[in-house]
Amino acid sequence: MPIRVIRPGASRIAVLGAGSWGTTFGKILADGGADVALWARRAELAREISQSKRNSDYLPGINLPRNLWSSSYIPEVLDGAELVFLSVPAQSLRGNLEIVRELIPADAIVVSLMKGVEKGSGLRMSEILREVLDIDDERIAVVSGPNLALEIAKEQPTAAVVSSTSLETATRVAIAATNPYFRSYVNTDVIGTEFGGVLKNLIAVAIGIVDGVGYGENTKASIITRGLVEMTDFAVAYGARAETLSGLAGLGDLIATCESSLSRNNTAGRLLGQGYSFTDVVAQMNQTAEGLSSVAPVLALAKAKGVEMPIVSQVAQVLAGTMKPRDIAPHLTTDSDEPRAES
Repeated sequence: MPIRVIRPGASRIAVLGAGSWGTTFGKILADGGADVALWARRAELAREISQSKRNSDYLPGINLPRNLWSSSYIPEVLDGAELVFLSVPAQSLRGNLEIVRELIPADAIVVSLMKGVEKGSGLRMSEILREVLDIDDERIAVVSGPNLALEIAKEQPTAAVVSSTSLETATRVAIAATNPYFRSYVNTDVIGTEFGGVLKNLIAVAIGIVDGVGYGENTKASIITRGLVEMTDFAVAYGARAETLSGLAGLGDLIATCESSLSRNNTAGRLLGQGYSFTDVVAQMNQTAEGLSSVAPVLALAKAKGVEMPIVSQVAQVLAGTMKPRDIAPHLTTDSDEPRAES
């Protein structure tokens, strides 16, 4: 049985997914004062988290709070939860929700920690939550920002943004997800917040590719800058506010993901740039790089709105093996040889 430390008056929060980000966010919430139950798919990992207060698979060397416990039995984790955070691979969200939808308390707020777009449907994570759980938007929130899990687990200070169509919901989640090393801001632009988290992964793959090839800072700075333009054009076309892409969920997350070797998407891109095939990259990654799965659905969504995305298009060509990594230069791609305005 898991070791549980329940404190009178503390919020009861469930986190589904015990990978690096799910465990780290559980730590954030526990350090903010909540009693946190973490669902781990594997019973042995749940035992380690509860008994040793460690997750050696994903966060080696990190001590977890006493008020965070884990179980592989989902009903136990969800029992009485006021907030339910989801941190599973984006492409498996629908299947996981179908398993747990009858177990989520009727009045609980459901929060997505994922940054992806579903293949086939092109739906954002919050849209899948609403569709599968059949709940109002006011009970749904999303979290995004420059959030490299290991740095946060080490309590290096950072910030994130919590978004919901209901400012009251966003504020409630943000209060729970605030502690001395982690600050949560709020907005009501769910579309911009989610797409910022998705699109920066794709730009990070491009940065990883050019890094793996051996190109320097000029190339990377050009792609990051033009990448932000692509991100903003795309998100605005789908109803986002441009300023959201200049904030934590856009530019902030873009910088962190593109510049850090801790980024899974940057790592995947770097392996591609070094000549590994897509299949080899997937085999080497022990965690999901959501950007690799989001390229195709994002390009389909961009085409539907007539949005040009040369960076993402060239990443897709590298993934398909139709472009050599050394030839990637999306910042040079235009539809004309004539000079064009920067914006």
